[in-house]
Amino acid sequence: MSAMSARAPAAPGIDVSAVRADTPGCKEVLHFNNAGAALPPRAVTDAVLQYTAREALVGGYEAAEAAVGEMQATYDALALLLGAQRHQLALIENATRAWDMAFYGMPLARGDRILTCRSEYASNYLAYLQVSRRRGVRIDVIPDNEYGELDPEAAARLMDRDVKLIAITHVPTNGGLVNPAEAIGRLARAAGCYYLLDACQSVGQMPLDVGAIGCDFLSSTGRKFLRGPRGTGFLYASERALAEIEPPFIDGHAATWTAADTFELRGDGRRSRPGCDLAARAGARRTPARAALAASGCRAARPGTHALRDRELRVPGHRSGSGQSGAGTRAHQRLRHRCRVDPHRHGQPRHSLARPGIGALLQHRGGGRCAGRGRRGPQFCELHL
Repeated sequence: MSAMSARAPAAPGIDVSAVRADTPGCKEVLHFNNAGAALPPRAVTDAVLQYTAREALVGGYEAAEAAVGEMQATYDALALLLGAQRHQLALIENATRAWDMAFYGMPLARGDRILTCRSEYASNYLAYLQVSRRRGVRIDVIPDNEYGELDPEAAARLMDRDVKLIAITHVPTNGGLVNPAEAIGRLARAAGCYYLLDACQSVGQMPLDVGAIGCDFLSSTGRKFLRGPRGTGFLYASERALAEIEPPFIDGHAATWTAADTFELRGDGRRSRPGCDLAARAGARRTPARAALAASGCRAARPGTHALRDRELRVPGHRSGSGQSGAGTRAHQRLRHRCRVDPHRHGQPRHSLARPGIGALLQHRGGGRCAGRGRRGPQFCELHL
């Protein structure tokens, strides 16, 4: 299926009991850290263990070559989830490196402007600061609207011919809001600038269509709502991006050495991934995880993200506005569109959720907000449901 671009079908519902029965960790822990790293289903764990055992018996290169079919299934599953074509995708070791391959390849020069959001991921903003220092690029933060989302109308007022890139996070690490990705895509298309979307927290928990979003690049991970293994990430590149943007560095997998002083880049998204599926460089040690990602991606496609999103919005307590969310915790934001990354302020740093059998993450809110400029905010228990 070299040109797969079909959408994952909507499903009538999810058999939650069956899903839990297929997740061994559900017997051991109440896991509230799915947006950090979800509990994997049995098929994902089996894929990693079986591949590792095969590698021990026949060798790393041989096991990788035998797993080529599983690798191709990974591209097909991700294309189905995103409404993309498989040649537009690259498998990379994590979402951060996937994002880096897109951002650091951008042809930004002195005087160019980057627009981003107040809820931008801290690591991404650090990259903007580095490029600003190196190349004299300006960074402008789009104001929020009354719901805490970036304001498309405010973004439109910031646009001029110097804006070369809009780079935002779809679902921020903290807070549970959902930024208006499609509205920003329309703005970027009208202006002709590039659009980079960090979808690390949205892929797998809500329907996404890269065509409707209109992004040039989309980066994400396998370990969160796709319930894949750690050490897996991927990058989508539009046809425009493939034609115009070169990766920041290349190797013998990303390009062909055509003559003594010339080379030719690959024409598909995999030129953004250094190393090849057959164990080149560090890619070899990630082959088991990449093979297992196919299992998680296919499983996410079967029930359909529409069904997943419909169910999460029906979960009691998951509504806009403040409300009780458990003993000693309280939702603190009023959001128009929410997802399953719920912040709960707690009065005691070492709160009652931090005990054996419960998985939750205590964070400092300020670390993920551009407005905080690195200041440490109040402590929050991030219930990544």
